[in-house]
Amino acid sequence: MAAKQTDTAKQITYLAGALKAPRITEAASRMADQARDAGWSFEDYLAAVLEREVSARNTPGAELRIKAAGFPARKTLEDFDFDAQPTARQQTAALASGGFLLEARNVVLLGPPGTGKTHLATALGIVAARHGYRVLFAAATDWVTHLTDAHQQGNLPRELARLRRYGLIIVDEVGYLPFEQDAANLFFQLVSSRYEHASLILTSNLPFSGWGGVFGDQAVAAAMIDRIVHHADVLTLKGASYRLRVRGIDSLPSIKTQDPAD
Repeated sequence: MAAKQTDTAKQITYLAGALKAPRITEAASRMADQARDAGWSFEDYLAAVLEREVSARNTPGAELRIKAAGFPARKTLEDFDFDAQPTARQQTAALASGGFLLEARNVVLLGPPGTGKTHLATALGIVAARHGYRVLFAAATDWVTHLTDAHQQGNLPRELARLRRYGLIIVDEVGYLPFEQDAANLFFQLVSSRYEHASLILTSNLPFSGWGGVFGDQAVAAAMIDRIVHHADVLTLKGASYRLRVRGIDSLPSIKTQDPAD
């Protein structure tokens, strides 16, 4: 078995040299154990190895895209505490290949405050930037303000068309504040304009059943959820807030973890 692995390693080294991509040899070796432990598919492993090569070649451009995205802080998947969220490990590993962007799939991160939703959203945004996609990050309320300004200036269709040129838009903190009816309709237009065209990542402290109260209209919320989850990966994070855990506080009594299907 060891001899076979050595022969395979030599073949990878030769092929990487022939492709003038010597970094592939190191990435393939370093990520092999990670792929086995996380149960990656062959496709996910190959994509991850190639992503490292592309990232290395595109580092200057990727850094510009990361800076332009508006992330509140720089967070990566390597920094995330998967021991606190073990159920998210395999789903996130698959998303790290960037395949969801090619398919214009969405990602929805649900869970109580402090469980890592914004961290994962940011980390996946950085993955997208390294894959060559333009990314924009903002809180849900800031997106509504932006769309309202465009609507009042008569530029909403043009602005929605411009935003479609971004491979990934991240909407953080859906549900922390309710929307007025006009704001809910504008947000619905943003979701609809990207449906099957480009990806969204959304984070929320509420299960989908609570979104009707956020948007003030069950019909609007249902239509929005339908478009979001039709092509989406939904990750549910559970447990106490990381920020509280490091202070020795187990939980907030007013927060209950719910299943997103509730």
